[in-house]
Amino acid sequence: MALVKPYLDVPGTTIFDADQARLGYHLNQFCMSLMKADNRARFKRDERAYLDEWPMSEEQKLAVLARDLNRCIALGGNIYFLAKIGATDGKSFQQMAGSMTGMSEAEYRDMMINGGRSIVGNRYVGEKR
Repeated sequence: MALVKPYLDVPGTTIFDADQARLGYHLNQFCMSLMKADNRARFKRDERAYLDEWPMSEEQKLAVLARDLNRCIALGGNIYFLAKIGATDGKSFQQMAGSMTGMSEAEYRDMMINGGRSIVGNRYVGEKR
């Protein structure tokens, strides 16, 4: 019997559940490897060669190379692990979050200071109004 997941129809939201964790296991392990300075240096020296050491899907590797964090999340990445990529690139979490929303760092910061994003459109599709 399949597990019912009503949270899957929240527009623009990917929930990191057990299925996502399984999908992104190697992607997230790669990210955690970047906590070690020698691994960061190896990754920065030849990103593709370092990624090829990990049993990730080609789509996951391409998302990392493109720094497409939204795609990484869709492919099982967890933002707290993905933050290691940003740190390796010298980016703050705020810069990363801004890039994921299509905003500049300043626009993202100002939005968060002023109460965050609007709840409009954040309801799940099947919700009764």
